[in-house]
Amino acid sequence: MNKEVELIATAGFGLEAIVAREVKGLGYDNVSVENGKVTFKADLAAIPRLNLWLRCADRLLLKLGEFEACSFEELFQGTRALPWADWIPRDASFPVEGKSVKSQLFSVSDCQAIVKKAIVEKMKEQYRLQWFPETGPRYTIEVALLKDVATLTIDTSGAGLHKRGYRKLSAPAPLKETLAAALIDLSFWDSERVLIDPFCGSGTIPIEAAMIGLNMAPGLNRQFAAEKWPIIPNRLWSVARDEARELIKRGQKLRIRGTDIDKEVLSLARYHARQTGVSEHIHFQQASITNLHSNDEYGCIICNPPYGERLEDKVSVEKLYREMGEVLKTFDSWSIYVLTAHQKFESLFGRLADRRRKLYNGRIQCNYYQFYGPRPPQKK
Repeated sequence: MNKEVELIATAGFGLEAIVAREVKGLGYDNVSVENGKVTFKADLAAIPRLNLWLRCADRLLLKLGEFEACSFEELFQGTRALPWADWIPRDASFPVEGKSVKSQLFSVSDCQAIVKKAIVEKMKEQYRLQWFPETGPRYTIEVALLKDVATLTIDTSGAGLHKRGYRKLSAPAPLKETLAAALIDLSFWDSERVLIDPFCGSGTIPIEAAMIGLNMAPGLNRQFAAEKWPIIPNRLWSVARDEARELIKRGQKLRIRGTDIDKEVLSLARYHARQTGVSEHIHFQQASITNLHSNDEYGCIICNPPYGERLEDKVSVEKLYREMGEVLKTFDSWSIYVLTAHQKFESLFGRLADRRRKLYNGRIQCNYYQFYGPRPPQKK
């Protein structure tokens, strides 16, 4: 079936352009970029491919419709007019989630109830049933109201796309996998260069870098909500997974190092690397930033050090940033990238960044400080 659909790849604040580049890189053009989302048209085969390959997007949504809704009646009628039975089978589970920003319909719970009622009424008409058991595959519906415009979508991903499947054990305040991939995307690192994360924690940045360097699809080892949808043939999922396995660069050699002072969190990092199948490409080592060194002339340092969010941690974190500045003076031919929420990072580090980019780590507003080293000479 070559059915054309409209899809939305949702993105964290500041990552929309990166997600749009990913979508285009996978062969889907006519991309529209807005705050928090990238919208485009594709065929059904795009749903498996994009779920498997998107590294920096939060979710992949199927867009059913968009219309103005200033009253509950408009919301009900606009929802009821959409082709729900084309997608949702009679036994499906279809919970409704919602959000409202700068809209007259500000009661999210009321909007959810109205959308649910409208969908049920439409499906009663289509299926000639009075009751739906909701025992089948899950179709999570979202009603998003922004400035009195309602957008109705169905979530194809299920768990967020940051859940790659390798983080079986958790560490305190882990960096989201999608954000880690974006930090790497925004850097000058490639598979020919050395990469060091001196605050690697449970290994997210090194592992995401290894997956990028090996061209491993980030969603290859997990399942998605839309895999159980009858309208998407199993063959499309099989083809997408076979393609992803064939594209892995199995002969690629990478030089990635992760260090941390916490012995226990490093054991998690090694475990996660084994789960991903990239452990041979990453060297994890217990070490302080003050002991950081490398014999390589060129490389990239990408890290997410402590922020000092709590008052009792502020003094130690500021001391750490001064130490970072002193140690990394010796890496003058390297490119250095630091994500932190500390507003005085540059003065403590002792150097102004070549570029700053506002990003969010969860709900914490951060800056991504980028210090560019010289371009390595081209290999003959």
